[in-house]
Formats: sequence, structure tokens, C-alpha cells
Amino acid sequence: MSATLLKPQIDLFLESLASEKGYSAHTIRAYRQDLVEFAAYAARALPSVAEKGLETLTVGHIDALTIRGYLGFLHRRNEKSTIARKLSALRSFFRHLVRHRVADEDPTATLLTPKQSRPVPSYLSVDDMFRLLDQTADDTVLGLRNRALFETLYGSGIRVSELTGLNVFDVDAASGCVRVSGKGGRERIVPVGQKALDRIQAYRDRLYRRTGIDTASDGPLFLNKNKGRLSSRSVGRILETLIRRCSLAVPISPHGIRHSFATHMLDAGADLRTVQELLGHKSLSTTQKYTHVSIDRLMAAYDQAHPRR
Repeated sequence: MSATLLKPQIDLFLESLASEKGYSAHTIRAYRQDLVEFAAYAARALPSVAEKGLETLTVGHIDALTIRGYLGFLHRRNEKSTIARKLSALRSFFRHLVRHRVADEDPTATLLTPKQSRPVPSYLSVDDMFRLLDQTADDTVLGLRNRALFETLYGSGIRVSELTGLNVFDVDAASGCVRVSGKGGRERIVPVGQKALDRIQAYRDRLYRRTGIDTASDGPLFLNKNKGRLSSRSVGRILETLIRRCSLAVPISPHGIRHSFATHMLDAGADLRTVQELLGHKSLSTTQKYTHVSIDRLMAAYDQAHPRR
């Protein structure tokens, strides 16, 4: 049994996520929360540790039965997707310990991930998407910014964090593309569409006339009212206001616009691999969820072409 204390190993593992894998601060916080929660459970559940406290919990105290008990504890109060995420964090942690020879074996190795139902992503129809974009037709600096925001989000399918992370020099009007820094610091080039480029230009021109901030030097592409970088949370609030103004029936988030982009691309005949590249998904299985929302297109093609229709 390894007598190495567990808590310091959690800290070392989290440091490795940042230095070796380039994970974002948000992702590392989620890992920390899941691992600290597990450690607190194990300290309560193991009698030999409960008497002395969490600080005495070692790597060797944890075995497969401890993990199973934890999953049972989670099952009473969490969705399957949450349990799967927490188990994934534990798997990554114990694999790290085995790889660095802190633990002899991985106690999660024999455990199965709970089966999850894959929810159909929320998305807007093409008509509703156009209604939303047209609703932002406001000639003020903020109105032009908002139109540029959502034209860029829908035109490229990038994540809202990638959208707000864009800098002036990331936009290449000549090629019609933007350079995006995605998950894990992975960089990709994605087409954005001429309408989005035109809206960005209109916004930055008006911004320059009002504030003197030009595009000759690099900096945040989309600015808040205080001339700082616009946050993802602010984009969500702006979108909520626009949805109420449009009276859209589907409650949509900025990520829902990304879903709409993927769905509309597939509906128009784009292949799954292309959409995977555009979205920046590492795994094709992540992109495949969008095929479920395009079933109407498949059924229409079937009805039109199959000889026994």
C-alpha cells in the first residue's frame, strides 16, 4: 500500500494539466472540484481515515471498492452525465499516478462508465437564425458590434470562448478566415464568411470614428463598453435580450448558435469530417451528435430516392 498522501498528488496532477496538456483554468477548476469532492468522500467512508482526518488519506487507501462506493453515493443525487464526468476525472488522475509510479495499479480500470442518453442539441431553423441576425440591425457602435458578434459566431461555428478570444490580427479578410485558439491551446484556421467580415469591418470603422481605436495595432476584436475585451458571459446576456426581442420559441445559448451552424452545414450536404474540422472536435463521435438533428433531411432523401418508398 502506497503511503503517499493523496492531497499533494492532486495538486501535482492539476499542475501537470496546465503545464503538460495546456488545459484551461476553467477545466482545471472542474478537475479540482471533482477530485477534492472524491477525497472528502473517501476520508469519510474509510474508517481508518475518518478517525484521523482527510490529511492522512493516502493513495494506498483507495481501491476499486472505494471508487464503487463513491459512484453509488453519486448515483443518488447526480445525473448520469455528471457521474461519467467525475469518473473520467478519477480515471485521468489515477492513470497519472500509475504513469509516475506513485500507484501500482489504477483502481478505476475495471469500472464501466455509466451509459448516457445523448441529448439532441438545441438549434435554430435557418429562418429563425436569420430573424435573430436581422434583429441586431442597430446603427450604434454596440449594435454594430452585436451584429458582428453573431454573424461571426454563426458564420464560423466557433465556441463563444474562441469568439471573445479573437484579436484584430486573427482576422484575415483576404482569405476570408479567422485564426482561432481552441481547447488545449490548439490553433486552427476557419472560414468565417463575407457577411461576417463585412459586419466586423463596419463595427471597427464605427468604433474608430467614435473612440480612435483602429486596427493598425493588435488587441481584442470585440470590446465591451469600457473598451476592454468582451466576456463570454456578456455575449450570453446580449443574446438573451435579442431572443426576447425576436420572440423566438427555442431558448438558445451562444453554444446553440454553434449547434445551428453544424446542423445547417450538414443539412446543406457538408460531410461529417469537414464539419468536425470546422468545429475543432478532436473526435468524430463528438460531431456525430449533429446527425441526429438532421434526420429530416435523411428521411426526405430516402422518401425521394428509395424504390420501395
